[in-house]
Amino acid sequence: MKILLTGANGYIGRRLFPELLAKGHQIVCCVRDKNRLGLDKATLDLIEVWEVDFLDEPQLKNLPAGIDAAYYLIHSMAASTSDFDSLESKSAENFNIYANAIGIKQVVYLSGIVNNEILSKHLQSRKNVEDILYQGNFKTTVLRAGIIVGSGSSSFEIIRDLCEKLPVMITPKWVLTKCQPIAIRDVIKYLIGVLLNEECYNQSFDIGGPNVITYKEMMLLYAKTRNIKLYIFTIPIMTPKLSSYWLYFVTSTSYKLAINLVNSMKIEVVCKDNRLQKILNVKPITYVEAIKLAFIKIEQNLVISSWKDSISSSGFKTNLTEFIQVPKFGCLKDHQYRKVENVDQALQNIFSIGGTRGWYYANWMWSTRGFLDKLFGGVGTRRGRTHPKHLDSGDSLDFWRVILASKDEKRLLLFAEMKLPGEAWLEFRIDEENVLHQIATFRPKGIWGRLYWYSLVPFHFFIFGGMIENIIKSKPLE
Repeated sequence: MKILLTGANGYIGRRLFPELLAKGHQIVCCVRDKNRLGLDKATLDLIEVWEVDFLDEPQLKNLPAGIDAAYYLIHSMAASTSDFDSLESKSAENFNIYANAIGIKQVVYLSGIVNNEILSKHLQSRKNVEDILYQGNFKTTVLRAGIIVGSGSSSFEIIRDLCEKLPVMITPKWVLTKCQPIAIRDVIKYLIGVLLNEECYNQSFDIGGPNVITYKEMMLLYAKTRNIKLYIFTIPIMTPKLSSYWLYFVTSTSYKLAINLVNSMKIEVVCKDNRLQKILNVKPITYVEAIKLAFIKIEQNLVISSWKDSISSSGFKTNLTEFIQVPKFGCLKDHQYRKVENVDQALQNIFSIGGTRGWYYANWMWSTRGFLDKLFGGVGTRRGRTHPKHLDSGDSLDFWRVILASKDEKRLLLFAEMKLPGEAWLEFRIDEENVLHQIATFRPKGIWGRLYWYSLVPFHFFIFGGMIENIIKSKPLE
């Protein structure tokens, strides 16, 4: 069976992809930027890649042929607080044009539970996308999920941040809203189970786990599972905006995502029925079991995907290739270089930079810069990194985005997502003579950009010099 997988480098897409491949399906990965797939050459040889942005005017040339079914896994909630609904609608409309031209038999869409008459903007947008997809010349199957629990999921990571960092919480009344969390592995089972299943054509199904609990109970169960003492006190006076700031500063979520999440958390997301569970004979696991399984993945460094690596979550440009060529003119640079005796060791240290490993010198300064960035609405450093030793193009890395990560080329290129009066790149490259080049490039915007750079020059002398020395000397992670 030939499957079109949209959102192939998203949280759900990266979990679904290996399962489909293991079942022997032919996969066409549909992405806006093929450089973000992060697949090895052997895997790339097994698939097709279709590079397309559904927000652009459809171009019906060189379309993939022979597609049996498609997964529509495109969401824009984290990209904006105002117009993500119009973006999602436009994307779905353009997808229909492509799907009709290709001749796809079935489209499977992962939506949100919409069992209230009054919906949040986020859930109403998902419902609008459903309605648009039902207008296509194909069979549509919609799976409606609430809170998805798994290593790297936004819901799980937010709860994890809150419970691990705050032993005492003063919370708004929306924590008493009921929801029905579902484990990521069960979501994948449902997504695969409905594939070209005629019993599921032109229908919408609610999917959830066996537990109907409040958000407060979710946090308390998390704390009990992790053996953490947690006290939660609920007050009725915390406004949605204040709640959004609270989530933004305590967790690794972006402010845009925090606003949309808070607005959605005021609405109950509980399944109406369990029809699909009976049709596919799926027995979903409990919320506590989902937490335990998530930590097994985390402790073994087997987190396949994380919401934090989403491009839209930081408001970054969608095309990474635009930044691969570091500009040469009108830029300010700090270029450090050292001869490397142990190339493999230095390369391992380069690719494990950031996150819990830190930046090899004056980590408190990097943390302070991250805190200031958070105060001014930036991403800060709380995102960390998904894997301690492995990086792919497109991954988030503290307040950087990985533009290019190639151990074969001995090169790592980062682009800054922090709030800056300009644009910044940080490059690590080992040349043929085993010389490590560490180049910080800044393209200032106006006089403020130049003042910003020159005010930091004294700190650059110590930070960048110390960093390259310790990259060469430090022992690699085991």
